[in-house]
Amino acid sequence: MLDQYPYPEYEGRRNIVIGILVSLLTCGIYGLYWQYKQMEPLNAWLKRNEYSFWPWLLLSIITCGIYSIYYEYKMANGINTVQTDNDLVFDSSLPIICVLLAIFGFGIASLAVQQHQINRLYGQTPNV
Repeated sequence: MLDQYPYPEYEGRRNIVIGILVSLLTCGIYGLYWQYKQMEPLNAWLKRNEYSFWPWLLLSIITCGIYSIYYEYKMANGINTVQTDNDLVFDSSLPIICVLLAIFGFGIASLAVQQHQINRLYGQTPNV
């Protein structure tokens, strides 16, 4: 497990059920914030500024969502890289799962899967 977290646990770990519910209640607006909050810990763990919210949002709008599907793949690969670098078990099919969820209109499920993997970096995750 990670000896010292490069990003604070209280900011990186998020409740998935609440994230899904608030995203649904706000018609997806919270989902944008949730995506932003997932980019921050990944940048910290990777020790580089690879994920940037505003270019992601702009390019996603310009390409009618196609860029966001690519970004789901890219973020899932980043999560796998962090897990590999810290000798943690990783799911090699995570990028494909996230892309398929995004393609079929379940982007919120992709966010939830990625958040579950991020939460696992902080140790034992409750069954939520």
